[in-house]
This record gives sequence, structure tokens and C-alpha cells, in this order.
Amino acid sequence: MTPEEARREFPALDTMTYANVSVQALVPTRTRLAVEAYVRQRCSGTLPKADALAAVEEARARFANLIGAQTDEIATIKNVSEGINLIAGAQDWAPGDNVVLCQDLEHPSNVFPWFNQARRLGVEVRAVPSADGRIPVDRMIAAMDARTRLVTAPTVGFSPGFRTDTAPLAGACRDRGAFFLLDAAQSVGVLVTDVEALGADALAVATQKGLMSFYGTGFLYCRREVAEDLMPPSLGRYGVRFGPGVGETATEGSEFEYAAGARRFDAGNFNYLGYTAAAASLSLIHEVGSQKIEDHVLGLAARLAQGLLELGLPVCGGEKPRDRVHIVTVGRPGDGGHDTSADPRIRSLYEYLSSHGVVLSIRRGVLRFSFHVYNNDTDVQRILQLVGAWRD
Repeated sequence: MTPEEARREFPALDTMTYANVSVQALVPTRTRLAVEAYVRQRCSGTLPKADALAAVEEARARFANLIGAQTDEIATIKNVSEGINLIAGAQDWAPGDNVVLCQDLEHPSNVFPWFNQARRLGVEVRAVPSADGRIPVDRMIAAMDARTRLVTAPTVGFSPGFRTDTAPLAGACRDRGAFFLLDAAQSVGVLVTDVEALGADALAVATQKGLMSFYGTGFLYCRREVAEDLMPPSLGRYGVRFGPGVGETATEGSEFEYAAGARRFDAGNFNYLGYTAAAASLSLIHEVGSQKIEDHVLGLAARLAQGLLELGLPVCGGEKPRDRVHIVTVGRPGDGGHDTSADPRIRSLYEYLSSHGVVLSIRRGVLRFSFHVYNNDTDVQRILQLVGAWRD
């Protein structure tokens, strides 16, 4: 399947220009149909629970395949926050241990869990300042020492949106015996994701962005060798290892084994509707192929950035930064709040584009365009034409 063929599953694009996957993606028609079928069966009482469980396992297997993992290395979560908190709570912290991160560029979901550990257990949070809107890999490595238990970073920053060079961080963590955790909210489903290449011990993602599904559903990858040594901070029956057909009769109490690998982080019943949707959306990603999607969106982003620069706009990173991905931002990073800009021209352009059917966002002072498989050159040209009209 080509990206242009995939676009046909997004009829909303006939009447709008959607460049906002960094907030939430459009949902394909096949996913809507899967959800409608699920709801019909639930309304009629004809959906066996075994079928609902099978949908969860189908989604788990497709996600594992997408990132180069095994199914037992994938746990089900509600969102990135939950995944990060599960990993934080499973660490064997001691007073004086530290966690290293770049607080300036992290989403709050990957900030508050660590300060909570500081409050609860005396963990030191070493917040390294950013460098030109990028994760300062060298500074983070320099901040590590023998008491560094965990290092965390985004695969792609949500604002201004550059790719993190994870390999040096992963190597430094291996050398020092530290855990390496990635927030992959802005990359999985849009960019090629190989957990081995990333060097991640764990990676958390929700499904509403690159995975083109819904809020309240997500996946936590945890490398099997690491997961087997972790004690989950909360536990339900699906996080316990027991034989087939046990179900609600599993009452061993203190005599139990954790489920294999990351499955120990599964709790009680699943968001069956959410994983039914995720399985359908993941099938579209697999049909197109991760490399094809990444090549497609990087090309769109490069052409948009070049066009915006030619129109005189301050594109973050300039013309051809090596770490630009599917996100193009305009303005001065940090020059505003979560969804505002202190620059009146940025606010004016945002309002103009929004009023003309372009869906985009402002994050931390910069205008943010973000692409997925369903975008095409027509979207890029329309944005550039509107920016030109606004400028004139």
C-alpha cells in the first residue's frame, strides 16, 4: 500500500488540511468499522470475552512486531504517564540515587513521576538544561555517576520537535548499569522504531498519535532481561503467571509468580475497545510499512520547512538539520506557554491558518505542523499558499 492509497481511508481530508499528529492523529475508516462492529456485538450480547481478549493479543503482537520486540516484552497501559510511573515504581531506589533528564524539553508526563520519587524516596532529580531546543546528550552523560539509576529522554521532543540521538545515552547507561527509558509518544507509528537500535530498556507510547487510535490505550515495552528483575508496583490477575482456565479462581495469595517479561505490568481487565481499535490502525501501518511512512513524512516536512523559510518565517533548526523529523516548528522555542506564543505574529498566523481549515497547534511558543502517512504534497502546498496570503 502506498501513502496515497492509505489517504483514502481518511475522508475528512477532502475538506480540511490536517497537520496535527503531534496532538492526535486522524483515525482510519477501518478502525471506525472495527469499533462499530465491537459496539454492535456488545449491544447484542454476542461478543465472547475470549474474542475480546484475542483482540488485545492481536494488538500486542502487531505493536511488538512494529518495534522489533517480542510479545512478552509488551504490557498494556492507559497512557505514557502510566507506563513511566510503572517503570519508576518498579525501580529499587535507595536514598541518594539519581535520575538524569532534560526537564526543559520533557512533557510533564516524564517530569512529575521523577519528582514524585524524589518526594517519596529521596531520589535526586538531575535536570540538565537543553541546548538549542535539543536534548543535550553530552551534558546528560556528563551528569551521570555511580548513583545514576535511570536516564530518560523523548525519542522526539514534542516542542520544538527534534529527534534525540539515543545511541550515546544507551551506551552510557550500559556502561554504568543505569536503566534507559524512552518516551516515544511523538515517534512510534510515524518513524521507524527499533528498540534494539534505540538501546531502550523500556519505551512507553499511547495510541492517539502515531498509532492513529484512541486516548486511554497504550503500550509499554520493557526488555525481557530487565523486566524479569523488576517488581511491579501494582498487580492484578493478568500480571500473574498461572495455567490456562484458571481465571477468577486464581487465589494463590502469597504463592505466585509474576507473568513473563513485561506482562507482569498488565493489571485487570483491558480496554478491549481501545485495543480493538489499535489492532485495526496498526494493520494499516504494517500494510504501508514503517520505512515508507518515515520517508514520506520526512520528505513532506523538508519541503514545508524549505517553503516556509523562503517565505521569511523563522523555522526552528533552519534549512536542513539532521535531526528534523515529521514535525516542523516556527518561532522561538520557549517564547510562550503550553498552547500560546508571546509573539503576536505567531498568534496571528495560527489564527489565520485555523480559520482557513488547517489543523495545527502551538506548543511552548512555536507554531507546530506535524505529518503522518495520510498527508501529501497538496497539504504542503496549501499551507504554503495560505502562509503567503497571510504574509501579503
